[in-house]
Amino acid sequence: MTTLESLIFAVLLLCGIGFFLKNVFRLFSNVCLGQWENRFDRLWSRLKDMFVFAFLQLRVVSEKFGINHLLLFWGFMVLLLVNTQFFISGVFPRFSFEFLGDIPYRILLLMADIMSLVVLACVVIAVFRRVFFRPPHIEASLDAFFILFLVASLMTAYFGMHACEFRMGEELPAAWMPVSAAFAKMAAGISLESAHRYARIFWWIHALVLLFFLNYLPYSKHLHILTAIPNCFFRSFSFVSTVPRLIFKKGNTFGISKVVQFTWKDLFDFLSCTECGRCQAACPAHNTGKPLNPRLVIREGKLNLLANGSVVRATRPADTLASAPPDALMKIPLINGREESVAVDAIWACTTCGACMVKCPVFIEHVPKLIGMRRHLVMEKAQFAEELIAFFENTEQRSNPWGIAPTDRAKWTQDLAVKTLADSPGAEYLLYVGCAGSFDSRNRQVVTALTTILNAAQLSWGILGTEEKCCGDSLRRLGNEYVFDRLARENIALFKKHGVKKIITYCPHCFSTLKNDYRQYGADYEVIHHSQFINSLLEQGRIKLGNGTNGKTVIHDSCYLGRYNNIYNEPRAIINAATGSAPLEMKRCGEESFCCGAGGGRMWMEELIGKRIYLERTQEALRTDPSTIAVACPYCMTMFEDGLKDEKAQDRVKVKDIAEIVAEAM
Repeated sequence: MTTLESLIFAVLLLCGIGFFLKNVFRLFSNVCLGQWENRFDRLWSRLKDMFVFAFLQLRVVSEKFGINHLLLFWGFMVLLLVNTQFFISGVFPRFSFEFLGDIPYRILLLMADIMSLVVLACVVIAVFRRVFFRPPHIEASLDAFFILFLVASLMTAYFGMHACEFRMGEELPAAWMPVSAAFAKMAAGISLESAHRYARIFWWIHALVLLFFLNYLPYSKHLHILTAIPNCFFRSFSFVSTVPRLIFKKGNTFGISKVVQFTWKDLFDFLSCTECGRCQAACPAHNTGKPLNPRLVIREGKLNLLANGSVVRATRPADTLASAPPDALMKIPLINGREESVAVDAIWACTTCGACMVKCPVFIEHVPKLIGMRRHLVMEKAQFAEELIAFFENTEQRSNPWGIAPTDRAKWTQDLAVKTLADSPGAEYLLYVGCAGSFDSRNRQVVTALTTILNAAQLSWGILGTEEKCCGDSLRRLGNEYVFDRLARENIALFKKHGVKKIITYCPHCFSTLKNDYRQYGADYEVIHHSQFINSLLEQGRIKLGNGTNGKTVIHDSCYLGRYNNIYNEPRAIINAATGSAPLEMKRCGEESFCCGAGGGRMWMEELIGKRIYLERTQEALRTDPSTIAVACPYCMTMFEDGLKDEKAQDRVKVKDIAEIVAEAM
């Protein structure tokens, strides 16, 4: 390389890195506009998870062609080191990593040579997949093809450059660069002068493409190359539909109506999306024709942030982090259905099942963002479906969704020997019945079966009776945080009054709310779902079972039991013990279970767009040809029974809670 070439490259390198840093600073200054939240705790756990999920790409490799992406990633990691040498040697030609020692340096050359071929092969596979076998959730975007073209150009220039260097007789360790040496055989017929000229051409192609690639990244969907690793580091350690508690003070605004009202982690999510479409493929609302695409929600958030970031920085007082410009100053509103905005129908279509979040390879948190926007629509705008008016009024005034008199909460116990905690102070367990178990005729049967089990185990337990109130789960997921807050505080006071320490629930929504959401109020109970409790009774020999008569039993995993609380094995163990055989499994089961459609408050709303979610799931269950569909959730019970009626299968297939299956086998 001539001195002039080195000088030209030095100028280009400085300009390229300068523009890159400027663009990165511009992007990440937008992240700093978000509200503060602490994601710097438990550093060791964060580093471990970053290694597992970012560097080993645990969630990526579980999918088809995931290995291809993993190899691309590690190819780039190796080539990052090699290209560092390339950049420095372009300015200082005598520089190399040979100072590391002969063997380490040769190993580096070998890795770079092999990984360059691997990356080139992965690019070909990626192009082939997008052209011939593209799944519906993957976009055939020009941006993706352009990035792949740039990567292929880099690898081609790398091999061309080294092949020419071999032809020129430069002292390269051929044994440690087998791929480049193989390509050199193709250049054996060209003259030394031509080899020298081609080597310079390939060198400059590699340099210019590399600098262009670096500066194109901040403007492309492949920005995640820079953001994905730290986003895995900042992941939540709990299932993040447990949204932050609101403080109700005069003058406060509630919910999210401007992009800068999100937390900085939310804004970082927007910049970290890989646009792989895994969330879209898993979303029950999207799969049944609803106007919700989790991938587009994140993309719209990103576009909105980029459009409004400069406005916020120009108008926000320097000493007020929480302030946000008035709506009139924002270029684009967050919620209105435009390209850079989130559609209202999309916000309300979410069942909060969390399938999007467990599939996301970089831990983007979709559900809390949608709930935050629901809070704005409900508490600031009173903009929600008409059927929710009755639900909100009933729950606020009578503490149950149906508006039934609270004095009727314990009617299901009339013919049973069930005590209240008021009559049995010091009872070890509180059975939190919940609204469905108290008022819904079908789910009263489930609670009755559960009492049979508890009594057979000779446990000390009681209920709250007419004192019990709704836990507030649907209220919180629907965005009515004000009423949820009141109910949560009242319930906690009631639990304290009776000295409650251990709570058994049969509803996963009650279970998750009492266990996770109430912690924000300082509550710390041992909350046990009835699947866990019954399984522990079986393991301890507290109850004895024969074989039930349920025939072939297929199991459905409730979202709030499985994905929210990682309870999968216990219901299966119970069915195995009660029926003598393991349950049948649907195609989508476990962590990938398909929602019944009732979560996120959708239980109280009509499905007016697309196919009904519960019907999709019921049809999937029927394809296993079961006699019984086993559930562990009152909402799932209702949805499956409606689905069986729609399919006219209610006479040949029954829906049973696991408590009923156990009680029948006792």
